[in-house]
Order: sequence, then structure tokens, then C-alpha cells
Amino acid sequence: MERLIVMTNKTVEDLISRSNRLGADKRNTNFAGGNTSAKGTEKDPVTGEDVQLLWVKGSGGDLGTLKAENLAVLRLDRLNALKNVYPGVEREDEMVAAFDYCLHGKGGAAPSIDTAMHGLVDAAHVDHLHPDSSIAIATAVDGEALTTKIFGNKVVWVPWRRPGFQLGLDIAAIKEANPQAIGTILGGHGITAWGATSEEAEQNSLWIIEQAEKYIRDNGKAEPFGPKLPGYAALPETERRAKAAALAPVIRGLASTDKPQLGHFSDDAVVLDFLEAAGHPRLGALGTSCPDHFLRTKVKPLILDLPADASIEDSIARLHELHADYREDYRTYYDRHADENSPALRGADPAIVLVPGVGMFSYGANKQTARVAGEFYINAINVMRGAEAISTYAPIEESEKFRIEYWALEEAKLVRMPKPKSHATRIALVTGAASGIGKAIATRLAAEGACVVIADLNLENAEKVAEELGGPDVAIGVQADVTDEAQVATAIDAAVLAFGGVDLVVNNAGLSISKPLLETTEKDWDLQHNVMAKGSFLVAKAAAKVMIAQGLGGDIIYISSKNSVFAGPNNIAYSATKADQAHQVRLLAAELGEHGIRVNGINPDGVVRGSGIFAGGWGAKRAAVYGVDEEKLGEYYAQRTLLKREVLPEHVANAAAVLTSNELSHTTGLHIPVDAGVAAAFLR
Repeated sequence: MERLIVMTNKTVEDLISRSNRLGADKRNTNFAGGNTSAKGTEKDPVTGEDVQLLWVKGSGGDLGTLKAENLAVLRLDRLNALKNVYPGVEREDEMVAAFDYCLHGKGGAAPSIDTAMHGLVDAAHVDHLHPDSSIAIATAVDGEALTTKIFGNKVVWVPWRRPGFQLGLDIAAIKEANPQAIGTILGGHGITAWGATSEEAEQNSLWIIEQAEKYIRDNGKAEPFGPKLPGYAALPETERRAKAAALAPVIRGLASTDKPQLGHFSDDAVVLDFLEAAGHPRLGALGTSCPDHFLRTKVKPLILDLPADASIEDSIARLHELHADYREDYRTYYDRHADENSPALRGADPAIVLVPGVGMFSYGANKQTARVAGEFYINAINVMRGAEAISTYAPIEESEKFRIEYWALEEAKLVRMPKPKSHATRIALVTGAASGIGKAIATRLAAEGACVVIADLNLENAEKVAEELGGPDVAIGVQADVTDEAQVATAIDAAVLAFGGVDLVVNNAGLSISKPLLETTEKDWDLQHNVMAKGSFLVAKAAAKVMIAQGLGGDIIYISSKNSVFAGPNNIAYSATKADQAHQVRLLAAELGEHGIRVNGINPDGVVRGSGIFAGGWGAKRAAVYGVDEEKLGEYYAQRTLLKREVLPEHVANAAAVLTSNELSHTTGLHIPVDAGVAAAFLR
């Protein structure tokens, strides 16, 4: 009943439409940034009487994708009554818990810290946004004077104040004292605008944004970041991305010193232009200003202070030095501002790493967080450009950044986050993953929280599977012939640039040709050995190089076969190849253990349903060998096992998930049979 009421309320419909339009244009606000609201009347289902409500974007929502269920719904009379019990700015955080006593019905989404701003301002519709152009005004050293110059008396300056109940009271008072005003510039932060109708609020928001853009465009300096630095220009694309791929594993390892992180790479022109200019070291050190920015980017980035043509070796050596300095600087920042009530230091590694001529590496607990952190830093660069074009960039004080970064309310939000899944922050590359066992493994690893690279000969199928698993924040599809060293390297580079590195490789690509010895040709032998023996070697070698550079350990899994230890008829090339793979497991386990890399194998048997190998003719040939109908082959295999159970691709995927989890963190060089029990293939 309640859901139906919300969905059919015209006020809510207009609010969602306005929010989606504003959020769809990144000039207006960034992902999950800002909030919108509307006030209106609804029938109280208990009394049947009209009640005045506030619908406002709840905590953690995104304007561009906002739906009714993402709104917090509060009673206005109770929200306004909170003014009577407000204990003052020193205790304003207590008011967030008080919002729960103002909820209407089940209340919808959790109210955000900005709820007071929307509820206390005497306007039917309110927008709070973080547009780059307006934050440029808000972070200019003379932002207050610029606000008057650009907007006249239609927009009022509000000095910086941390979001909360007091800021809501301040803006409400400003609106009451300035009836001609349509909104405010919030110092160091963003804008708030309002209107009597949803259309009016949207128009007022867009007017403020457009006027700021126009003023900067008409009056800004040609080179707001200063002259170009010789040697700092963007490298050509191919060279740029090759250098990024070479540096990415090392940088991810550094950024994961305190806890594992996923990465995102961007060579957006905004970033490259910023790093080419002489002012970038000064501006980078000043850090970001808008709370939505630095909560995701940390207060400032790590910037490599070498020209674009610096060698990989020199760049890596300098990055290690700068990372040590960054961690010490961050600990000092924490110690400068922390008191006995502050949450513990969460980690001293950078979230943003900038490399001149190459681009930006951003990090987070998942791919989306890493990507969004990079997007926010691009917003921050745009803000700095605008402020420097017309004035001098002057972000909020460092102490204020700390108050927000280590805010008890932010800490509570982190505590409420769900427990990470077993493979969270891990990056997996699975070969032959567009079908059969490979697809099952990729699907299981993604379900366990991993980011997955679907590597397959068939690019279209690989991309289709990646989309099924959740798209680019979860999986990507790449074309890879594992017999070609260059294609293997390209696939590994794709993983590194998409997610930051590689932690887990599954050598699954394979095929089989079932023939007796005298009918097996040299071509048959070479094909199977090239794909499975050579291919596994090439993939393991390329992946191990990345894993060693990261310094985070890793897993290499070989999908071998029962046939690696069992001698059967008419199967010389396939079984010999599988035996090769099985011994690669033992050899690599012995060699890579010192780097924390575990190497294990899985020996499946009788995986008929969903198997690409069996569908490709192998099934018919094996059925002929055993004298059964092809459609009965799965049943035949099941009946010859000890457990009398048919083996499916998902059962192999289960083994892969367990082998690469922390549950078997001390296991390497092992082969696990997934064959429902074949005594002749017992390992000895």
C-alpha cells in the first residue's frame, strides 16, 4: 500500500524526473553527489488526514538513477520541531539520529546528513548540487566577492560550514532574509537552489551553473594552470598505455600496502593537460575541497615528479620513494588533527596516483569505487582550473577536511557496510571462459566478489558473458589465443588497465581430439600441446610477472583432467598434454611460493553437460569408444564413479572458488579431483 502511494504521488514523480535529468549531466553533479527534495501533501493511512511530508534523496543514492525507493520520507512538522531540541553546533551530529523519529511510515531510505538543509529551508523544492563551475567560485580565494559580481543579489554566499543541522538553519535564515534569492554558493562546497515548483527549482539550479560557466569562460585566463612543462606532454597513445600497463601492478601494490585495493586507469585529456602544466605540483598539494571529492580521493594525490619519458625502472624507484613519503605525510596529517574521540587511522596509502604523460590511477575497495574516485578527481581538476582561471584556488582548511574524513558519522556509515565477499578486491583472468567450465568458473568468482576478465578466442561471446556478469565494473571480455604470446600479453594488459592488476589466473582453455595412436597426426599432437601445455605456460608466465610486481601474492589454477594420471585408450595427445599441465602445477608451485603465489590444479572428469569440448565432437567420439549413445554419455560417466553422480561445470567452479579462497591459504601444489570418484585416477 505504502509503495503504491509513493509511486502514484505527482510530487514524487516530478522530483524523480528532475533528479534524473540533473544527475544525467555531470556538469551539474557527480556520481552519488548532491541531493534533491520536494515537499507535499499525502494522506496519513492511519488517520486519513492530510500530512505534510518531505521526500529527499537518501544516504548513498545517485541522482542520475534515483528511484522512489531511494528517497527518505519524513514528516515536516516533526522535522521542524527538531529546532526546539537542537543542542547547538557542538552536538549537531546527534540530530542525524533524531531524523529517524521524523520518518513517515517505514521511512524509505536512510536520511542523509543534508536532510536538514532540505527540510528547514522554506521552499517546496530544493536542490543541493556539486557542479564544477560553481565549486570553482566556491573555492576561489575571493569567492564571496565573485558571487556578488556574477549573480548579483539572486545568489547569496554562505561561508564554509560542515554539512549538518546548523548549515540547514543557516541557509533557511539566508533565504528568509533574502526573498529575492534563488539559491546560495556554499563556500568550498557547492550550491543550493530552490523553487516553488519542481520546474522552477531545476531552472534556478541550471541558471546558477550556467552563469558560473559563462563567467569563467568569458573572463578566465588562457593558461590557468600555468605554462606547459617541457617533457611533460602526453605520450602517444600506444606508448602511454604500454607504460601504464607496466606501472599499474607496482602502483596497485603500493596503494594496497594497508589493505588490498582495486584500480582504475584513466588517460582522460583533462588529467593529461593538468599534469603537463607547471602549476600541477602546487595545486595537487593543496588537495581537493568539496567533501564529496576528498572523501573518495583522500585529501591529496600522490604525483610522480618525473617527466613523461622517464624510464619504467626510474619511475618505479621514484614511486617507491614518494609512496613512503606520502604515508609518512598522511600519518602526520592524522596526528595533527586526531583527538581521543577520533576513529583510528584507516590507511595511509593514496587513492589517486598521477603520472605525467601517462594518466591517473585511482583505487578503491571495489571497481566502481575506484572508477568513481578517478571521476571525482577529474571534477577536482575542473574546479581548480575554474578557480585559477578567474582567481586563486583556495580549498577549505586541512583541519576541516580531517573533521569530515574522520567524522563519526562517516565511520558509522563504513561500519554499516556489508562484510566483503570471499574474493572481494581480487582480479581473475579465466581462459576459455565464454562457455562450459570456464564460464562456470568466471560466474562463480564474480559471485564471490572478484572482478573477472573473460578471455576467449571468440570476442563476441566473451563480451556477452562479461555483460551477463555485470558489465565493466565486474567483468570485461577480451579476445585471446593462448598459443600466441603477444595476444596473451595483450589480455593481461587489458586486465591490468581495467582493474589494476591480476591476482588469480585459471588456465582453462582447451580442446580434445580423441584418436588412437596410429591415427593421431602430428598436427593433432601440436594443436593440443600448443593450446593446453604451451598456452598454460604463456598465461602463467605473463600473470606471474604481474603478481610478483604487485607483491600481493596470487593464485594460478590449472584445469587439468583425470586423464593426467589415468591411462585410457585412444587419447594419447590429450592425456599427455594434461599430464604436462599437471606437472607445471608442481613446478610452478615450487618456484613461485617465495612470492606468495599458490599454484594448484583441478582434475575434472565426465563433464558432459555444458562442456564446449564435448559439444565439439569429443563427446561423440568418447561415446563410440565406450559403446553408448552420446546423449547417455553423462549418465554413463556417472555410473562408473564411486558416488554415482554426474559432474557439471558448476562443480569444477566450486573447487576453483575454494582453492583460491583464504580457506586454503596454506595449500599449493595440490590437484583436486572433481570426478565423483574414479578409483583408477586416485592421486598417490
